Amino acid sequence: MQTEQHPHIKSFARREGRVTPGQQVALETLWDQYVLDPNKPLSLENSFEKIAPLTVEIGFGDGESLAQMAQASPGRNFIGIEVHKPGVGHLMLKLKEHDIRNVRIYCGDAIEIVDRLIPDQSVDTIQLFFADPWPKKRHHKRRIVRNSFIDLIVKKLKKDGKFHAATDWEDYAEQMMEVLTSDNRIENCAGKGNFIERPESRPVTKFERRGIRLGHSIHDLQFRRV
Repeated sequence: MQTEQHPHIKSFARREGRVTPGQQVALETLWDQYVLDPNKPLSLENSFEKIAPLTVEIGFGDGESLAQMAQASPGRNFIGIEVHKPGVGHLMLKLKEHDIRNVRIYCGDAIEIVDRLIPDQSVDTIQLFFADPWPKKRHHKRRIVRNSFIDLIVKKLKKDGKFHAATDWEDYAEQMMEVLTSDNRIENCAGKGNFIERPESRPVTKFERRGIRLGHSIHDLQFRRV
């Protein structure tokens, strides 16, 4: 488990996949419409068409599930953060295709962006779905859910705001449960030590389907800021 002794260790690896022609067009033509500037202070009032409860998703992958959630919840605003440009391009294509207007994107290191740009006590829900599990024991220190991460989400969540995580790696689920349970600023929505069933509001993701094919069990955790 990574603690504050190693705040500089990244929880992701740069694995830029091939950008498809469609994604490249989206990156060139839709960037200014959907992607927020990480060098400018974030104004939630000016970034969205209306003031609404805010969900922040850390590492949205290809963006398919984020687009589905946003389309199903027009009364909520979403900020998705992803470091890999193919995923950003794919999400923008979906937003444009389905005229989804309640999503904005940051492209970069999610921890740095949340820390610097997301206002304190402004977020209703923080989501972390199928983050890199770093399965080798020597790499566990790179897992994103650690004590410093809990400090960050507690600072950004509103009172009663929720943190929802999902993983298909059992030992990572157990580690997350241990780290989250040990902090008395948040409480388990399902009762101490319990996981939740996947809510209908969380679509099945590409990584989740892959995990299921490999025979992995899916674990959802949800904690509330108290």
